[in-house]
Amino acid sequence: MLSPRAGPRNVGLLKHPLARRFLMSLTVYQMEYSPFCIPITAALRASGAEFEAREIPNWDRTELLRLTGGAYYQVPVLVHEGKVITESSAESEDIAHYVDAHFAGGRLFPARLDGLQKIVVEFLSDDVEFHTFRLQDPFTLDRIADPIARGLFLRHKERKFGRGCVEQWRREAGQIRAEADRLLERFETTLRHSPFLFGDAPVYSDFLLYGILGNLTYAEHNPLNAGQTALAEFAAAIKEFRFDL
Repeated sequence: MLSPRAGPRNVGLLKHPLARRFLMSLTVYQMEYSPFCIPITAALRASGAEFEAREIPNWDRTELLRLTGGAYYQVPVLVHEGKVITESSAESEDIAHYVDAHFAGGRLFPARLDGLQKIVVEFLSDDVEFHTFRLQDPFTLDRIADPIARGLFLRHKERKFGRGCVEQWRREAGQIRAEADRLLERFETTLRHSPFLFGDAPVYSDFLLYGILGNLTYAEHNPLNAGQTALAEFAAAIKEFRFDL
């Protein structure tokens, strides 16, 4: 399993030698299997930041709505020293940029990679994640025992993707995985020649790829295949990586 198992309301106790630099109030509201939450918590760990991770059920966004005065219900959401940080649009990377500015010392979004990162981040967020989340969602549904919670989860999905979408994804899992693997192949190829996508240290694109892989393989579902060894090594390296700030 590639993603860290935080657990409900788990405190991210970080052992980075510079962790004391960030002894401040920081909470991440997350779904631990989310491909967009995993990059944020991984980047925070790499930066030596201490934070509390609060788990939000997919089917109940009440806490987020209360936190944002009814204005926002997506994850992740950060609360840093009383300030609530959300995305300004579906395409923004505001939370990642905030983490970069306040914790990562500008290492997530180096200016020299601005153009290339926009290309890679858009491809990962739009093309790759569109296939990988559909492989995980049937298992997410199976983990929900309460019928009301199951119904709310399905309603959330079906409003966006159509009635019966989750069961359709279950039936078509082989085709979806084949296309996901085809898209991931370019990253596998790149990582056979470099420890990270753009060199010897990760940038935000790396953490996003890690999040997508973590979502795909969450709870040991949809494991990486035998030919994806570079992706597996990359994920293990990201999990342990700490910036030398």
